[in-house]
Amino acid sequence: MTVDAVLRGTLALPGGRELVHGFGFEGRAGSRRALLRDGARLAVFDLDAVAGGPPEATFPLPWPGWSGGVHSVGPDGSFAVFSGQRAVRAVNRDGTTRWEFRHSCWGPEPGHPHSGDEQQVCEGSEHGSCRVADDGRTVWAHIPVTGPGEDDYAEAWVVLDAADGRELARLPLPESFAAGSHQLSHPGTGHVGLCVGMGQDGIGLYWARWDGARLHDVRAEAVGERILTGVHPERPSYLTVQHDGWDIQLHALDGALLAEGTPPPTADPDRPARWDWPCGFVDPRTVLASALDCHDDQGAHWLLDTATLAPRHRVAYPTGRTPGHAQPLGDGTWLTFDAPTGTLHRWSAAAG
Repeated sequence: MTVDAVLRGTLALPGGRELVHGFGFEGRAGSRRALLRDGARLAVFDLDAVAGGPPEATFPLPWPGWSGGVHSVGPDGSFAVFSGQRAVRAVNRDGTTRWEFRHSCWGPEPGHPHSGDEQQVCEGSEHGSCRVADDGRTVWAHIPVTGPGEDDYAEAWVVLDAADGRELARLPLPESFAAGSHQLSHPGTGHVGLCVGMGQDGIGLYWARWDGARLHDVRAEAVGERILTGVHPERPSYLTVQHDGWDIQLHALDGALLAEGTPPPTADPDRPARWDWPCGFVDPRTVLASALDCHDDQGAHWLLDTATLAPRHRVAYPTGRTPGHAQPLGDGTWLTFDAPTGTLHRWSAAAG
């Protein structure tokens, strides 16, 4: 059964592709923002208010030559936190530095030299991520930690005071060798999730909660195959996609499996469909997932029932083709990116 997609608006935002194909979207309870690189600055757009106008805020990039890292903005928009190659830096809205937390270099060669120039960009694409907690009081950062020996490489997840950058807690990640990472916060519970991609070595998935004094509910799947893709906007649960796209799962925050959904069958059973890793909650009752059909270049978007992850509708677009990946926004809409025009399209499902 199909449902028509209704175009709700078109946006032209700098670097808008990252909203759908990267980590330019930052969702919180009651807030949907685009965090997009625009030249030497980070432009922040309120997706509930933007209609092609100016950004809500802009922040100068501390290291304009560094293209890695997943950054975050405080819930009130007064500061941004940047995940750099050798530091995590918080920047106020007026461009001044609030604080900086130095760490080892993400560069892949142990002991490689540094010139002393903070703008030096070392070889390698490895990077970390940071996330401002929903209450704005802490910053969670994924960083490398290098000891005195050549083989003393490790990684850690640190909790920093958002006001001054003081380290409040540290969770060692001894089995992590990141290519990159991203983080999500769960609304209302205080939990933060860290997903570490390690290429062919697997995926690390970690959850924790800071109570103001220490870490609670720490859970680690240090080497697994599930990618963290979304958090339920109302209930204590989250979505993961199997690394190769064979299924989507809904989990409780303690890791318990609540539901599992496999892609609908294809016409050729020898070439089964797989799920893309971008998927998420269109609203509390609906998950949007993209299926990669191995003999059909356009694939398909499916609306799934949140409780069971069973497909409810295949989405039919006006052009007859599925417009690539999608970023659900949690308010009943989702975004797609049109590469030829460089614009974002915002959709909803037709009522009925």
